[in-house]
Amino acid sequence: MKKIALLTLLCMTYFLPSNAQEVTYVEDPSQGYLFNRMRDNWFIDAEGGVGLFFSPYDSNAPIRHRIGPKANLHVGKWFSPLLGLRFGGEFEQLKGATWTGNYAALGYRNWPRTYKNGSYVPTKFNNFGLTGDVLFNVSNWLAGYKPHRFYNLIFYVGADANWVYARSGARPVSDGPWKYGANDDTDHCRNYSIHSGLLHSFELSKKFDLLLDMRFDFIQEHTDGAGMGYRTWNEYPNLLVGIAYKIGKSEWNAPVQAVCPEWKYTDAEGDDLTSRLNDANRKIRDLEEQLRKCLEKKPEASVAAPADQPLATVYFPINRTDVLGIQRNVVNAVAEVMKNENRDYMLTGWADNYTGNDQINTRLRKGRVATVKKELVSKGVSANRLETQINDGNLTNYGPKCASLDRAVTIHRK
Repeated sequence: MKKIALLTLLCMTYFLPSNAQEVTYVEDPSQGYLFNRMRDNWFIDAEGGVGLFFSPYDSNAPIRHRIGPKANLHVGKWFSPLLGLRFGGEFEQLKGATWTGNYAALGYRNWPRTYKNGSYVPTKFNNFGLTGDVLFNVSNWLAGYKPHRFYNLIFYVGADANWVYARSGARPVSDGPWKYGANDDTDHCRNYSIHSGLLHSFELSKKFDLLLDMRFDFIQEHTDGAGMGYRTWNEYPNLLVGIAYKIGKSEWNAPVQAVCPEWKYTDAEGDDLTSRLNDANRKIRDLEEQLRKCLEKKPEASVAAPADQPLATVYFPINRTDVLGIQRNVVNAVAEVMKNENRDYMLTGWADNYTGNDQINTRLRKGRVATVKKELVSKGVSANRLETQINDGNLTNYGPKCASLDRAVTIHRK
């Protein structure tokens, strides 16, 4: 392990240049974009404009009499640079014409203006309802996301549910107040529609966008009054201008990637690096050769300990007679040796003479040697092969600072 650590340190020393530049970190859009917090990327937009309604009889009225106002108010959120949702309320006034006999659909204060020699009369209804859209940012899809791009083209699809209000009053002139339902008919005055559009967004600042909304609706409209008794799908193109206010963070961040600097060296620096690399390779080969020789070297034959040296020494904490911790591993190993040898052993109990008194130390010596003998017997060593004694002297005589070396039991072969 020491040689491997030395090899690692050597490589670091030789391969790390002294004038290393710092690594820089940049965003990598190719990996996509990270989701923002839920409270970010919200917006509120308000739009107003006009629409042109097409129902079965509307072509009999001039276009200027069929253009009505329209307004929307939305709250929305972008969930990614491409996808978003918005929901809100809307108002639209549907204006057109119907045949003269359908008085229930008039809703027009200044009737009886007529068209086509009296065959058709004008109509006007007010729709109030709820609207929702799914938004898709075409600019970010085709050209990639760019924060604070001045222009974004957004395609959307959605649906609406509206409640119809018309003027009520006696026929043939409907000049009463606006009321839900055409002439009190509330069963046929809930209209549903689907729509799609192109939203042109121009960034005015980090918080405000100018909107140009080109939208086309298919309205399931009871177009010519309750008396007609049927519904048709009718076209309703409209053009709106608005403003959007962005709430919270509006930008998107890509994952960060580390960029290592490109190194350029002079010829002298290149020669120096080559020399250092060759020197490092030579030292690596030397270390590999030394490691190979160590692995191939056969273990030397064990040499028996001199007769005057103990087979093992078991150490004890101060004022303790029980075998603790790693010393139990020593006793277990000695027991294995004893079971493989046909010899007797002398166990000697020791205590330091720098602490306690003679009575206490004698008790400790006897207790320690008795504990070691008991442990060895419990491991399968015959008690007849174990002789015990105590010694009143010091085991090492290294002084009070080394007294812990004198609190022991030594085991000798006889």
